[in-house]
Amino acid sequence: MQINFKKDILPHLVGIVFFYLVVVLYFSPVIFDGKIIFQYDILQWEGASKEILDYRKETGDEALWASRMFSGMPAYLVSFEVPGDITNTLTKIITLGLPHPVNSLFFGMVAMYILLLSFKVRPEFSILGSIAFAFNTFHLISLDAGHNAKIWAICLIPFILAGIHLTFQRKYLIGLALFAFGLMLQLKFNHLQITYYTVLVVLIYGIGELVHVYKSKLFGAFAKALGILIIGLIIAVGANLSRFMTVLEYSPYSTRGPGNLGSAQVTSSGLDKDYAFNWSQGKLETLTLLVPYLYGGGSTEALPDNSKTEQALRSNGIDAAQTRDFVKNARTYWGDQPGTGGPIYGGAIMVFLFVLGILYTPKRQKSIFLSITVLSLLLAWGKNLEWFNYTLFDFLPGYNKFRAVTMALSMALFAIPVLGVLGLENLFKSNLKDNFNKNLLIALGTTAGLAAFFWLFAGMFSFRAPIDSNFPDWLADALMEDRKTMLKSSALKSILLIVLSAGLIWAALTKRLSLQLAALGMAVMLIIDLWTVNRRYLGDDAMQYNPSEQFFSITPADEKILQDKDYYRVLNIDNPFNDARISYYHNSIGGYHGAKMKRYQELIENVLGPEMQAFIQKAQEGEFDWKGLNALNMLNTKYLMAGRGENAVFLNPEANGVAWFPSEIKNVITNDEEINLVASIDTKFTATVNESEFGKQKTGRGTVKLINRKPYLLEYEVDATEGGLVVFSEVFYPKGWKASINGNNASIIRTNYLLRGIEVPQGISTVIMQFEPESYFKTKIIVVIMQYLISALLIIGLGYSFYQAKIET
Repeated sequence: MQINFKKDILPHLVGIVFFYLVVVLYFSPVIFDGKIIFQYDILQWEGASKEILDYRKETGDEALWASRMFSGMPAYLVSFEVPGDITNTLTKIITLGLPHPVNSLFFGMVAMYILLLSFKVRPEFSILGSIAFAFNTFHLISLDAGHNAKIWAICLIPFILAGIHLTFQRKYLIGLALFAFGLMLQLKFNHLQITYYTVLVVLIYGIGELVHVYKSKLFGAFAKALGILIIGLIIAVGANLSRFMTVLEYSPYSTRGPGNLGSAQVTSSGLDKDYAFNWSQGKLETLTLLVPYLYGGGSTEALPDNSKTEQALRSNGIDAAQTRDFVKNARTYWGDQPGTGGPIYGGAIMVFLFVLGILYTPKRQKSIFLSITVLSLLLAWGKNLEWFNYTLFDFLPGYNKFRAVTMALSMALFAIPVLGVLGLENLFKSNLKDNFNKNLLIALGTTAGLAAFFWLFAGMFSFRAPIDSNFPDWLADALMEDRKTMLKSSALKSILLIVLSAGLIWAALTKRLSLQLAALGMAVMLIIDLWTVNRRYLGDDAMQYNPSEQFFSITPADEKILQDKDYYRVLNIDNPFNDARISYYHNSIGGYHGAKMKRYQELIENVLGPEMQAFIQKAQEGEFDWKGLNALNMLNTKYLMAGRGENAVFLNPEANGVAWFPSEIKNVITNDEEINLVASIDTKFTATVNESEFGKQKTGRGTVKLINRKPYLLEYEVDATEGGLVVFSEVFYPKGWKASINGNNASIIRTNYLLRGIEVPQGISTVIMQFEPESYFKTKIIVVIMQYLISALLIIGLGYSFYQAKIET
């Protein structure tokens, strides 16, 4: 077997090096200067996971329970590892040591390159499609926000589909290896919404293959490929079984699960429609794929010097500093969404190639990737296509668990480059060149023509945003003029890029330019185009030296609270339930998480929120009604923080402590009855128990002292002069928490709507509560075995595939 380096190795080596250099150059402050992208969501995650990460580092064990957020919740969706897990090491290897999270973009290009090669697209065009896929604005804006797991999950879609496609092409070993490896990593990054969209992509591809099989009558080959892929699915899930089982177990008890109050108890589980579809893209806004600033870009944009807005501010006597600040963060977005980090832009060149793809790609492949694109757009329109999306929300299994439906555009941003370069590849086959002039005009008219329409008739749009009502007319009018200018300049740029690309393709087809130079020219224009747009949202100013050091710098308020070495919780009354910074140092009543426990969210909405508002109102009048904090007291809220200074810390003398014996128990039979009681009773002396679930409990007397605490373990010394119910200021979670009294198993009941209770005997007892979820402990060995199996499959599959390719040639 002889290897032709120039033919077999060099083109792919050039591609990999090119991808690597694009990432290195764009993120040079990260690569060379050790800077970090300032990602708000990641900083929030750092605050939420600090205790877990510290415990893992100190002991090598998993905390499993995140006790510093929302008074305690499972750590599965906060920070979660399995001992022996090799996926982090594998990720470093396949991304050639690039730092997280920018390594996701490199692998996204490699993954798309492999997919396009599997469709027999030549390397020159595969490189072009790979750049367009990885460097679209959606990915860069998401990185800026800190949605790292989402971008990794998206960038693995082409790798997964490459495995599926190769399997249906009867390259079973390498297909199985790529599919299992890609799915293993996607499940590891644990972004279920993107995995859901991946399933939709695969289903559409599968339907396309099934239609082909029906026509060709190759049912045996289809069944064999499907069987092999099912094996890949099983081992990929097995390689993440601990993650999968724990999240599956937690889901019914999270905000993604059914409600517990009123009519929510009998309705299906899932999110509220208004919440799920709040971020829905306007139908016309989809055309930002072609003209990025059609709707003004991001929620705020920096306007150019001497813009209409700047002129208006100066002429109306606004001082220079205020003018500069306003122009730097002008409210330019005027679309249907509440706000946006930036436009969803895939590159005008790639949209032009997409139309060519519709004209030149074989029907089988065209139907698949065009269907993926259309479905993606329909889903992203959300409430703006109510009849379609509300129906799916109600009837499509699992779809009602997800929000931010604009995320569905990830499917279009994947499918558009694929169809675009497939069309380009087929165009350069000799038998398809005859009608090129006609088809070129169609593609130009559809894309450059549409952009020209926006440029010529921009005045037909209103350019008015809801925010404009807050501005005087002279300022709103100036803003609308600047939005119009942004649209026109953006449309003109798209026209130019499309015309130049068409010219390069024409020159290559007529032999006036080599195909390689034409592809290189389009790649360079595409990079420049996407680079200049992306830098507005993720530029050098977004990369800083250790942003967490500043974000989590300890304040005088933190220092004052930390002097108290007891076990208690802290309430930051400034945005408490959407900020995890406080969890970096303290056990928090609040936090920041998209899937907190459902009962806790219900307590926030029905009790904690009103309770806080009433307290703050009285405090502003000079009265600190600590006794009125019934729910906060039962959560052992010892400190309230109202700012960063030492004088902004308030000690709550009425906090109930770690555990107590209530002197009265009120039995209830419904959740609604119980949560209403929690809002009104003095929780230090009265407790509630749902007798329909836990029977009747008796009261006792005595004292309780916490003597040992770890994230997953609590040990108490109880001195009961009379045996009875002890209420613990810990959140009840029915899966995994086990209790013992003096070494004997004991039952944990739910009391006060969401706290734990244990009935203890008279006398001195040691009560231990330990979090030992079987969903984790019974699956972790399977995870490691399956990960090594998939890694071995990939190595063997790649080697065998290369060997077979050389034998065939």
